[in-house]
Amino acid sequence: MSSQPMLMMMQAAPAGPSSGTMGALLTFLPWVAIFGIFYVLMIRPQQQRVKQHQAAIAAVKKGDEVVTGGGIRGRVTKVSDDEAEVEIAQGVKIRVVKSTISQVLSPKTKPAND
Repeated sequence: MSSQPMLMMMQAAPAGPSSGTMGALLTFLPWVAIFGIFYVLMIRPQQQRVKQHQAAIAAVKKGDEVVTGGGIRGRVTKVSDDEAEVEIAQGVKIRVVKSTISQVLSPKTKPAND
C-alpha cells in the first residue's frame, strides 16, 4: 500500500480545535446576513407603516373623510373611544369600529374622476 493517500488526508484535515469553531461561524454567518437584510428591507418598513396607520386612526376627528375596510367612503360625524359614526350619504349614518378604518383622507383630496 502506498502512503501517499494517507499523506493527502492528513494535509486536508483541520489544523486544531479553533478551525472547527471558525468553520461553524462561517456556516452560520450567511444566515445572519440574510436575516439582517430581510429585516431591513421587509420587516422594519412594515412596522413603520403599521405605526403610521395606528396614529392616523387614533387621530380621527369629526369632519374627517375616511374609507373603511369594506370600501365605504364617508365623513366622520361622531367619534368615541373605539367607534366612529360615519355619514355615507345625506342623512345615512353608520357606526364603524375604528380599527376597520383603512384610510383617513385629507380634506383637500379630490376624487380621481373630477
